[in-house]
Amino acid sequence: MKTIKGPAIFLAQFISDEAPFNSLESICAWAAGLGFKGVQLPTLDSRFIDLQKAAESQTYADEIKGIVNAAGLEITELSTHLQGQLVAVNPVYDQLFDGFAPAAYRNNPRARQQWAVQQLKYAAQASKNLGLNAHVTFSGALLWPMVYPWPQRPAGLVEAGFTELARRWTPILNVFDACGVDLCYEVHPGEDLHDGSSYELFLDKVGQHPRACLLYDPSHFVLQCLDYLAYLDIYHDRIRMFHVKDAEFNPTGRQGVYGGYQNWIDRAGRFRSLGDGQVDFKAIFSKMAQYDFPGWAVLEWECALKHPEDGAREGAAFIRDHIIRVTDKAFDDFAASGRDAALNDTVLGI
Repeated sequence: MKTIKGPAIFLAQFISDEAPFNSLESICAWAAGLGFKGVQLPTLDSRFIDLQKAAESQTYADEIKGIVNAAGLEITELSTHLQGQLVAVNPVYDQLFDGFAPAAYRNNPRARQQWAVQQLKYAAQASKNLGLNAHVTFSGALLWPMVYPWPQRPAGLVEAGFTELARRWTPILNVFDACGVDLCYEVHPGEDLHDGSSYELFLDKVGQHPRACLLYDPSHFVLQCLDYLAYLDIYHDRIRMFHVKDAEFNPTGRQGVYGGYQNWIDRAGRFRSLGDGQVDFKAIFSKMAQYDFPGWAVLEWECALKHPEDGAREGAAFIRDHIIRVTDKAFDDFAASGRDAALNDTVLGI
């Protein structure tokens, strides 16, 4: 069995123009001071990493790694959530998602998609140059506007949507495979890969591609009323990354899963800081140990109530206290009678 590495922190929600959150060196010093051992890096802010340069220059990749290591931290993974979203965009969302791309690619869906695909390919090589073995992204969505079957979907629509999604992602998955890096989709509302069933549809279309792996984040499943512990039993062989994020779901007589168009603070389902929600993390960390999860426990802070710096400080301790240092011996070894083939035959009556 393996002991999960951590605690680590996803930096996306903390980056800002204010110190210490405005440079890689200072934000790493801040994270280390809270007790984190690793950082997960988003890749759209060049103050923290130039993704293309990290892909094309081993020297630059070593420099980025050196800055993080100098703070006593490791890079856990890179993230291309926003770029991955742009690999597949239903036209209804074109204007809403344009802000994820540089200005030069806006109002031009084809050019925007080509940019996003290249970003993912850079991420594969950059991950290899940094010595990483997993990467996280979003799948994007062609079908999400039709997630609820009203009006009735045209026959073959879902089949066509996943066929096209696989057509776009297969060349990217092949690049990750060539680089020896698992591409982990964060299963998430708003993506075509938003639960186990949709992930399986995608896997079938990409031929069970060995690099089409998963990031596990139980908070998204609480808000969907999906059994997040059974999900681990089903998909543990594909799970390579772990966002430790809490959530709560408190349906009322006025709203449930869909949230009634309310702001986050007024929704029945809300993300919470670690320990403030309903996720059973003791059970999750136990299953992660049982299934030899090979990666990091990474805090992702998203809470409508608590200050992010408090959430980060509390989260570091929360993860540290939940990581199970796995045993190297069986608890009943003291009662073992040793190996004796003759005795075994006698006990079995043979």
